[in-house]
Amino acid sequence: MPRPVSHVVKRPGRKPEDPDLEIPVAEDLAGVPGVPLIDADVSFYSRVEPLESQTIEKGADRDWVWTVYSDEMARYKQAHDERSKPLVQAAAESAGVAPTAAPEPGKDITEDIRRKCREMGFGEVGFTKYDRRYTYASKKGWAKFPHAICLALEQDYDQTQTIASMEAEYTHYGTYEVEGALGLELAAYIRSLGYRAQIHSPSDPSAAFIPMFVSAGLGQLGANGQLLSPHFGSRSRLMIVTTDAAVTYDKPVDYGFHKFCQVCQVCVNRCPGRALEKQKVIWRGVEKNKLIYDRCRPVMARYDGCGVCMKVCPVQKYGMKAVMEEYVETGEVLGKGTDDLEGYTLPGRGYFESGKLPHFDRDFFEFPHGRREDWLFQQFKDRLATDGAPTSEELTEFAQRVKTLLKTDPSELREE
Repeated sequence: MPRPVSHVVKRPGRKPEDPDLEIPVAEDLAGVPGVPLIDADVSFYSRVEPLESQTIEKGADRDWVWTVYSDEMARYKQAHDERSKPLVQAAAESAGVAPTAAPEPGKDITEDIRRKCREMGFGEVGFTKYDRRYTYASKKGWAKFPHAICLALEQDYDQTQTIASMEAEYTHYGTYEVEGALGLELAAYIRSLGYRAQIHSPSDPSAAFIPMFVSAGLGQLGANGQLLSPHFGSRSRLMIVTTDAAVTYDKPVDYGFHKFCQVCQVCVNRCPGRALEKQKVIWRGVEKNKLIYDRCRPVMARYDGCGVCMKVCPVQKYGMKAVMEEYVETGEVLGKGTDDLEGYTLPGRGYFESGKLPHFDRDFFEFPHGRREDWLFQQFKDRLATDGAPTSEELTEFAQRVKTLLKTDPSELREE
């Protein structure tokens, strides 16, 4: 049954030469721009329990995954890390690079930067305040400039539809590599206009990026925990460049997805690990569907990065305009219940059609938790329980390993 339309969102086309996109939002999906949140709670948690990068906070399983990766995945991931090193290093030092020209007094360069970003290939570009409440504890003080340029780079459509597969991982990590290089180009452009720029590498992020993308009007948070943007849903990789340039902020938008995802639920129903929660909760002041990390991580590690929640999202598959037009016209979720949207293959496990899910034993979900030093201490305690007191040589070796871990520079660690 057709739904009355609350409002129509107008966004630039996918490419600079494409016509603008008009997205109808049904009346029963209308909500608030961006995401419902309790601002005071977001500020409170940022002070008393600041966020930390999963590379640090979940460091134990970052090491564990290498023991369960396929040989092909391990080789590719190692090569990717090597290719990314110079890009990450350049980004880490980018704030200290001086402008190459004097700024034009009084000029707002927002549209100059937006135009440049679109010409470079970014599908979504938005401007907002760099919200330090989402900064990782290990990056406090690192971010130098107040204004955030939010950039989403699309990853290949056809490769993404092969999830879960190494082919999909090639475009996943390959897009990060392209984006890292584009960040260097954009920073140089901003400096040529007389301003400073700092690259927040997608392989070494300074903060939780999605809240700032939502604030910049580039999408809304989906039930899969990913940004759903107009042209490619969650099929993109995110990066921020901050600057001291004079820019005008964009505003958050109500695309209708806070409510639509509760109607859709395809990612929740199709998750191989049953890691996505049907109902929303308030977490650190933000209303969202919360991921159960302990049920997600083992599947990601063993099945080529998984990504099923991305693959089966109708916004990723068909685009926001088509999905919302279908809902307005019929009240239905485009593709829901069909193998075209919901079917997927897990390597070594076969094909799972709509309505069918894999089964995993309880032991499948056992993996080390916490930081690297937490796991090291747990192993040491387990050793004491089974073998008794260690020798002086073993104690010395243990102390040296702890010392090495505690001295590791967070900048040497890489996000996935």
